[in-house]
Amino acid sequence: MPFFSGNRRGGGFVHTVLPTTTKPKPLRKPSGARRRNPLSPSAVFFILGIFLSILLFVAVFLRYGVPSHLSSASPWHKSHLLRRPNPNADGTGSGRGRRTGGEISSAAVDITTKDLYDRIEFRDIDGGAWKQGWRVKYDGSEWNKEKLKVFVVPHSHNDPGWKLTVEEYYNRQSRHILDTIVESLSRDTRRKFIWEEMSYLERWWRDSSDLKRESFTHLVRNGQLEIVSGGWVMNDEANSHYFAIIEQMAEGNMWLNDTIGFVPKNSWSIDPFGYSATMAYLLRRMGFRNMLIQRTHYEVKKELALQKNLEYIWRQSWDVDESTDIFVHMMPFYSYDVPHTCGPEPAICCQFDFARMHGFGYEYCPWRINPVETNQNNVQERASLLLDQYRKKSTLYRTSTLLVPLGDDFRYVSVDEAEAQFRNYQMLFDYINSHPDLRTEVKFGTLEDYFSTLRKEAERVNYSRSGEIGSGELGGFPSLSGDFFTYADRNQDYWSGYYVSRPFFKAVDRILEQTLRAAEMMAAFVHGYCQKFQCSKLPISFSHKLTAARRNLALFQHHDAVTGTAKDHVVQDYGIRMHTSLQDLQIFLSRAVEILLGNIRDKRDPTTLSKFEPEQTRSKYDVQPVHRVLDIHEGHAHSVVLFNPLEQARDEIVMVVTSIPDISIINSNGSCVPSQISPEWQHFSKDVTFTGHHRLYWKASVPPMGLETYYVVRGFEGCGKAIPAELKISPGMEAISCPSPYACSKLEGDTVEIRNSHHTLVFDMSHGLLRKIIRKDGKETVLGEDIAMYSSSGSGAYLFKPTGEARPITEKGGRLIICEGTLVDESYSIPKTTWAKTPVTHCTRVYKLENSVHELLIEKEYHVDIQGNDFNDRELIVRYNTDIDNRRVFYSDLNGFQMSRRETLDKIPLQGNYYPMSSLAFIQDLSGHRFSVHSRQSLGAASLKNGWLEIMLDRRLTNDDGRGLGQGVMDNRRVNVVFHLLVESNVSSSHSSSSQLLSLHPSILSHLVGAKLNYPMLAFVSKKEEEIESKPSLKSFAPLTSSLPCDLHVVSLKVPQPLKFTQAQIVEPRFMIMLQRRGWDSSYCKRGELQCSLVADEPVNLFYLFKDLAVQNLKTTSLNLLHEDTQMLGYVEQPEDVAQEGTVSLPPMEIQAFKLELQRRT
Repeated sequence: MPFFSGNRRGGGFVHTVLPTTTKPKPLRKPSGARRRNPLSPSAVFFILGIFLSILLFVAVFLRYGVPSHLSSASPWHKSHLLRRPNPNADGTGSGRGRRTGGEISSAAVDITTKDLYDRIEFRDIDGGAWKQGWRVKYDGSEWNKEKLKVFVVPHSHNDPGWKLTVEEYYNRQSRHILDTIVESLSRDTRRKFIWEEMSYLERWWRDSSDLKRESFTHLVRNGQLEIVSGGWVMNDEANSHYFAIIEQMAEGNMWLNDTIGFVPKNSWSIDPFGYSATMAYLLRRMGFRNMLIQRTHYEVKKELALQKNLEYIWRQSWDVDESTDIFVHMMPFYSYDVPHTCGPEPAICCQFDFARMHGFGYEYCPWRINPVETNQNNVQERASLLLDQYRKKSTLYRTSTLLVPLGDDFRYVSVDEAEAQFRNYQMLFDYINSHPDLRTEVKFGTLEDYFSTLRKEAERVNYSRSGEIGSGELGGFPSLSGDFFTYADRNQDYWSGYYVSRPFFKAVDRILEQTLRAAEMMAAFVHGYCQKFQCSKLPISFSHKLTAARRNLALFQHHDAVTGTAKDHVVQDYGIRMHTSLQDLQIFLSRAVEILLGNIRDKRDPTTLSKFEPEQTRSKYDVQPVHRVLDIHEGHAHSVVLFNPLEQARDEIVMVVTSIPDISIINSNGSCVPSQISPEWQHFSKDVTFTGHHRLYWKASVPPMGLETYYVVRGFEGCGKAIPAELKISPGMEAISCPSPYACSKLEGDTVEIRNSHHTLVFDMSHGLLRKIIRKDGKETVLGEDIAMYSSSGSGAYLFKPTGEARPITEKGGRLIICEGTLVDESYSIPKTTWAKTPVTHCTRVYKLENSVHELLIEKEYHVDIQGNDFNDRELIVRYNTDIDNRRVFYSDLNGFQMSRRETLDKIPLQGNYYPMSSLAFIQDLSGHRFSVHSRQSLGAASLKNGWLEIMLDRRLTNDDGRGLGQGVMDNRRVNVVFHLLVESNVSSSHSSSSQLLSLHPSILSHLVGAKLNYPMLAFVSKKEEEIESKPSLKSFAPLTSSLPCDLHVVSLKVPQPLKFTQAQIVEPRFMIMLQRRGWDSSYCKRGELQCSLVADEPVNLFYLFKDLAVQNLKTTSLNLLHEDTQMLGYVEQPEDVAQEGTVSLPPMEIQAFKLELQRRT
């Protein structure tokens, strides 16, 4: 009989696509046609009631004054059914504070991961049988009051690609495992199982008979089979961007709900290599209340186990309202396999992995005592041995409810194997349960069985400790904030190598992400504008490919995909899938551009439109994109359409490549636009070579989430030609002839500069490396750029194990070219190294566009090529050696969502001080002088010495690192790594002890720099040149009424279920918009010298967001689009009235999704 609580809110088995809740009456009067008649009787009574209430309030105020708990309350705080009052909401104690404007304070918790690292000595002491722990004991009285309740949870971990491709695994193992689950569980209702990966389940569902589908659904319905997490994959948490995490979770959850009617509420994440606080936040806002994790540093596990803190409430470091709290179970031992899950002694636990008995093909127990069949003669002895392990494991936790996973990678592949496990364990359970004196009840269970029973026990028994902050979400457990990087599994082996492995595909991942986001946005606009018109056919016909693109992006978030830790042919499979989707998306975008710029009433078949094509294309899955070269004849023009996927209007310098220099730019109004040309150089080459093509730059202005057309023309009267850059070439490069029509001169002196009106960059001419930045106020920042390499003998796809410090590889005598132009200054550096072929060349650019983000950043582009045996067992880095006194503390982002404090510790090895950098890292001194590096792909970063910030670019490794892959990383590709550097000074210097803060935040300017890099404007060019018109027809598309505030980001705008868009009856809103309120460091200049509004100054009303589209049927929803009860999701600022009022009210750091219907205004 299951221990089951039926009063849980959310999740579980549902019969409708979207659970609904009754909306309360709006707090403010609706506008427009919904406004009340002020003379109605109800209104009169309402006003009279308000008047009397005010009189009563005034009387109480005069008598008693202001209650202290109200006068100090956070403006964002509201009561929550699961939340106790916040004793520190005034921001005066325990690091608590308000969440107003963009300002963010630190949450009060019992444990931070920084505290753990400060406290742990990392001595790697041998604990005996439990090698990474200690000799666990108990006296037997622990369960006198509360009997031990053990849930054994059968599972099978199915990687969607690792040593085999996802299709190979499916055909050889996963399809058989799912068949086995259905057959074995159907034989006995006492049997349970959990399943995680929807990528395999969806594939199996397509192949299965109706009978199998019905049996599977029945098992889910009766609680024998639980779908946990329900994502398309079990995603990585170091490299994946939060957009892609939301996508992969929503894709899996929505498919599951649509197909089976089940919504997961418990997360199971046993194999990612470290854990991010961002994942905990996203799960909470998807309606999850419980999560399980496994791969955390073994010394952290030991410390938490010693204090019985392996189960805790995970709270975001910025959450002062306890609104993000989610309950976490951390597994205590080395692995999730059977030898390391039943108890602390793997030699004993392995004896209860009955699949290791002869005949099933699994390896025998390495401790040389193998499992044997359980029978009446040995059941007492075997049950006693197993129960001893259960009891020992139970002492590591606070409650008497115990979770024991039973499975491993690709287990239960046959019915015979499953029967061996279920049969033997059931006999052991029956024996234990039939002896009440053992004070134990054991059964098969699911995560829901475990968590619901634990919660009931925690509500009945007080496990809280004196002085513990805990949580109103669930009493009796400590609260914790922070993340669990960098992971080490044994012997001080740190898994920091995978932050950088296969950087080429990490870059493709982000390109697919940004292209998918743009295509989703464009599809939503076409749907909105084209309803009832012929052009609506385009997104409908593309629905299947759009779904495939979502799933290919989702698949690559798997913890052996984006991590770069799969076999070569598996990486190739991922790459081809992403490449295919990129091509499909680009075709759709090209056609959508033509529709949105043209006549909506055009009756042509939109699927045959072919005027435009992407300005950049890839010929293969594993090569860099190339610019299309525009070849223009006299009197002709090429159209260039720019799409701005961001929510603010953009003024920035854009570029296309042309075959000739004698050209001009005109805009859609027919006005001339100043432009510049520079020669295009060949980057991946032993020598610098001119390609014969030219880079054409001009200033473009594009409306938010809109389109703007420019024309590259030749022979347009009245317009000046593009101004050629002036070239300066370092000595020793005489062999390079000066390309026409450029003026060339020699560089002289030891240093060389490029500049714009905001800053001057100084380079060491002999090495071609950046040395310092001089700002317009005369202040200097030392920025000693170095390129270096680590050597290693033990590094592999997962591990980083250098043999010493990184050594610089550049020598004197490098080649340098400076291009000085009216819009862009550039330096091209080809370092001299000991190798004939240099492993890296690099460019530095500054842009000349006043009052723009573009002018305030510095662009670095590294062209990396470490193919060839010369670079075996080497790892390439770039290091910025600054004069910022950061005390070896830096901040790196978690999944592009939030920042986390990192500190270099001498008590752990160099590789343990490397951390994931998904998109941003910065260092800062006590006076607030900050240096930031924004990246358009995930990498690894460290600050190993004071003032240093180093970032790894690529790695080439011949050896396997002993973690199961069975190969090194030798399939390197040429990759362009692009950074945007930013130097800022703290205006108020309010962070007097910044090195001690657990989390600092980017400035508004830094957010905008990151958004520009990660969501660049997309360019489309006409396939054919056209004759020049005296005044071109106006071609722009501006869907928003105005730019959104700079601290509000549109995460996505899309039609979540495109295949259902044309259903005859519209039951639910068909569109979705997801918004993020950015948290920003208010001690920095709010607007970064830009004209930029903020949400606090300019609230956003969704009813007036779009210029020509009416918003209807507006509803709040969860991030996986399956819950509408915002209280259940933990939101403090309950936005129920948004459906009536439309005004978005989000505290900083929050992400909120809204379902809506869009109709073209008539």
